Amino acid sequence: MLDFNYNALSGRVIFGPGKLSQTRAEAEALGMTKVLVLSTPHQRDLAENVADLLGDLVTGIYDQAVMHVPVETIADVMDVVSQLEIDGCVSIGGGSTVGLAKAIALESGLPILAIPTTYAGSEMTPVWGMTKDGIKTTGRDPRVLPKTVIYDPELTVGLPDFISGPSGLNAIAHCVEALYSETQNPVTSLMAEEGIRALGESLPVIVKQPDNMEARAKALYGAWLSGTVLGAVGMAIHHKLCHTLGGSFNLPHAEVHTVVIPHATYFNRDHAPQAMSAIGRALNVEADEAAGALYDLAVSIGAPVSLKDIGMLEGDLEKAADIATTNPYYNPRAIERAGVRELLENAYRGTRPGSE
Repeated sequence: MLDFNYNALSGRVIFGPGKLSQTRAEAEALGMTKVLVLSTPHQRDLAENVADLLGDLVTGIYDQAVMHVPVETIADVMDVVSQLEIDGCVSIGGGSTVGLAKAIALESGLPILAIPTTYAGSEMTPVWGMTKDGIKTTGRDPRVLPKTVIYDPELTVGLPDFISGPSGLNAIAHCVEALYSETQNPVTSLMAEEGIRALGESLPVIVKQPDNMEARAKALYGAWLSGTVLGAVGMAIHHKLCHTLGGSFNLPHAEVHTVVIPHATYFNRDHAPQAMSAIGRALNVEADEAAGALYDLAVSIGAPVSLKDIGMLEGDLEKAADIATTNPYYNPRAIERAGVRELLENAYRGTRPGSE
């Protein structure tokens, strides 16, 4: 018997090649007149391109977005927002830039127009995160959900394979956890399975044919679905671990998700059979090979598969297990330290799930 709640998140999505050109019109539709364009230092050129499109709506560019949204960066950008009397933000980039825009919105209520250039999916969620004193905290607030998102596959063409792969697997991780979320429902499960399928089919093409626009669009479509389900339901052990490893040990965001998701999936395999079946269907494997298929996908696109290869120190595994098992998220399998420590050990060594 079906029994569920589903809260649809409001927001406007513009999707297609060349849609970046609609930036000014969309900003005007949101009532923006004094815009702050946000980016990372590396994507300053893109921010300047967006500023040119916005014309006299732009009041400034802030290009200091960094991973995990440190509170120091938030304080700095809020000074800029106040001094320039900003009335809206346009973020161009990946999860770091969207995360900074959300921090601004959380404190000020200003609207966000998000233009993603990776497959992170955070632009579709009301989830915010920030890091203080080495601890990353997250929360949900409807104020941080971007009002409009422009998905232009042409903006992802410049992504090298070593960024495209982990970014796409980060999106897949959102879909996987949505399938066994405490608040999953038939609608989000359909989107999650389709998101895994779209990304699983497109990522291997992208790393071999970076200019394949059809594959780029398919991956961005999968990322949109992943962000949508991430925003609609709660997450579990995988995201708790990734918030711990990223916030407390400053490991790269997308790469952490890439390494951990096969092991988190294996951790839950016996407690989420419907989710394993959906992952298997999406990746064309049997349900009992769901975790292994995620690992194999990472290997096939040259993405990292071990924590030690992305900067984790073996001596920090004990601390990570302690943090991750303190105030744990809901998870279909009960969270106990020994099991989480084993998960971390396997992720650290990069062993294929099921072969330990």
